[in-house]
Amino acid sequence: MRPSFLPRLVNDPFGDPALFIPFHFQHRAFLFDLGDLTVLTSRDVLKTTHIFVSHTHMDHFVGFDRLLRLFLGREQTLSFYGPEGFLNNVEGKLAGYSWDLVQSYATRLTLKVTEVQPGQLRQRCFQCRRSFAPDDEDLVEPWDNNLVEEPGLTVSAVLLEHSVPCLGFKLAEHFHVNIRTDRLKANGLRPGPWLQRFKEALYRRKTADTTIEAEQLGGGRKRFSLGELQDDIAVITAGQQICYITDVRFTTTNVARITSFAAGVDHLFIEAAFLDADRQIAREKNHLTARQAGEIAGRSKVKLLTPFHFSPRYQGQAHLLEAEAQTAYRAALKQKKGSGLNI
Repeated sequence: MRPSFLPRLVNDPFGDPALFIPFHFQHRAFLFDLGDLTVLTSRDVLKTTHIFVSHTHMDHFVGFDRLLRLFLGREQTLSFYGPEGFLNNVEGKLAGYSWDLVQSYATRLTLKVTEVQPGQLRQRCFQCRRSFAPDDEDLVEPWDNNLVEEPGLTVSAVLLEHSVPCLGFKLAEHFHVNIRTDRLKANGLRPGPWLQRFKEALYRRKTADTTIEAEQLGGGRKRFSLGELQDDIAVITAGQQICYITDVRFTTTNVARITSFAAGVDHLFIEAAFLDADRQIAREKNHLTARQAGEIAGRSKVKLLTPFHFSPRYQGQAHLLEAEAQTAYRAALKQKKGSGLNI
C-alpha cells in the first residue's frame, strides 16, 4: 500500500531542522520548520503550501528567506503557523527588505500568518502587492488543537516549553485510500486526476449515489456511482499520523503533553540533542538527550522513531545518539502502563 506522503528530513541529523512532507500525486507539500533549505530543489520548495514553525531560533527559521525568494512573482497563498511572537518575527523579516518594485507584479503572493497563543489563534495577512504591509486588523479565533482541517487530514499543535514558546506538530490523515490497479485495468480505466476527485469525494463522505466520471483507457469518460467504485477499486485503511517535536525541556509538563499528543502515531521525529551522559548540559540548554527522546517515544507507543537535531559536539558519533535513542525506545515500549519516567 503506497502511503499518501513520505516525510523526510531536509538535512542530516546535525543540520538545521526542517521536515519536508510531499503529497503523492499532488503538486503539494508541507514543511515543519524552516532551517537551511539549500539542499531542497526549487521544484520541491515551490510545492509548499503550509509551513509550521516550532519557534524562531535562527536554525529553525533561516530558510524563510529562500522560501520567500522563490515564491516572489508567483500566484500563491502561503500559510504559516508559529508560536507566540511569530507575527512580529515575520513582520520584522519582511521589513528588512525594500519592496518598491513589487507593485508591478501581475501575480498576487499572499502570506497568511497565524500565531498560536494559549486558547486562541491570531492571523495576519501580508500581501506582496502592498509591499507586504500587514492588514489593518488581525483575525482572532478560539483554538483548541487543530490548525488545519481538511476533508482528508488535520494538522494539530501542542504548546511546549523551551527557552522560548515552542510548538510541536502532528499531521493526521483521516483514513487512507489505495487504488487497486488490477481493478482499474479490468474496468478499462486509466489513472489520472479523476482518482484524486474520487478520493476527495470519499474524504468528504459524499453519498454512495454521487456520480464520478472516470477516464477510460481508450479515451473518453465513463460514469460510475461513488459506492460501486469504492467497492470495486478502493482499499480503505487507517490513515498516516506523523508527529514532529523539537527543542523542548525534559520536564513533567512537556513529557505529559508530548506522550499524549504523539500517542500511537506512525512516525515520530523528535530531537535528541545530547547523549545522556551529558544530560546536565541538555538541561541547561533546554534540550532532550537521546535517551529521554527514546523513552518518550516508547511511552507514546509510536510505531517508528527518528531522532534528529544532534549537537555538533558529537560529529562523527551519530551512531551513539541513534543507538541510545533506539535502545531507550525499545525498553520503554516494554514497560508496564503507569510506570513513569525519571524526570
